Amino acid sequence: MENSNNSNNQLQSFISTLKPLALVLLALLIILALPLILQEFGFNFSQKDNLSKISPETETPINSSDSQILFSQVNPEEGYTIKAKYGNIGPKLLESGAIDFEKFKDIYARSGSPLTEEQIKILTQGADKEITVNQDNAHFLLNFFWALGLANKNPILDKGAITKYGQDQIGSFASTGGWTIGTKDTMDFYSKSEIILLNPEQQAKVDEVTNNVFRPCCNNSTAFPDCNHGMALLGVLELMAANDASVSEMYEAAKYFNGFWFPQQYFDLALYFKAKDGLDFKDVDPKIIVGPEYSSGSGFAKTKKWLSDNNLIEKAPQGGGSCGV
Repeated sequence: MENSNNSNNQLQSFISTLKPLALVLLALLIILALPLILQEFGFNFSQKDNLSKISPETETPINSSDSQILFSQVNPEEGYTIKAKYGNIGPKLLESGAIDFEKFKDIYARSGSPLTEEQIKILTQGADKEITVNQDNAHFLLNFFWALGLANKNPILDKGAITKYGQDQIGSFASTGGWTIGTKDTMDFYSKSEIILLNPEQQAKVDEVTNNVFRPCCNNSTAFPDCNHGMALLGVLELMAANDASVSEMYEAAKYFNGFWFPQQYFDLALYFKAKDGLDFKDVDPKIIVGPEYSSGSGFAKTKKWLSDNNLIEKAPQGGGSCGV
């Protein structure tokens, strides 16, 4: 009988020990089940929507009117003017063989945007007019400055990064092999005409800026002009330096020429800076936006991913050009 009583006492003691543990387990089950119970009655208990990828401190909502305003800053209706004139560059490009006038004219006729009388004059007679890039002439200026970048003699073409694979490989890049509207083979006029003469100080500006200006189609700077956009921007920057533009003015010009030549990508960058930092495109530091963090192929891809993660992908009102003529 005594043994039986001892057994009962031990059992009761064991049950008493389990009670706190059972209560803890029950509480855990209730906590885990609570979100499901609340959702069943119409409450949203999900944590997912609370993990905003844009911090509340910097978030700037973007609506359709904001988008149009941003794009008008990327591609301003009045265009962007540099402190340099066409002068006699056009006739010199024809003379050098860099441009075959009939082939050049045919490119635009077949695209449905034939050359204007003014553009024909720029090519054949020259023009005493400051250069303004806008939506109407962005494609014309892309090819015009592409030819200038190719033909104008410059150390960047003779000794720069474009020569790193050997002199015999220079003609195989998109910017060289892709130019098909000259009167002769590209390498026959490549860096052979002194159309723009730069003194050492001016060349130093070109070297500085071209090494720090990138484009979203690749990871190369303008100092390695292996595609048409890079070669064209090289021509723009050489011309600006020859007209004693400051380094800051050259960076700003690169920002806007890139904007007209890459309207979708630069519209995306404008959305990014507006949503993340509350900055209008016109207020973004040119040197930062044209640098490798945002304007290189890999840098832009990171920006695009951020926009996608935050559901901010939008189509720009106008598309961009390709790496061909």
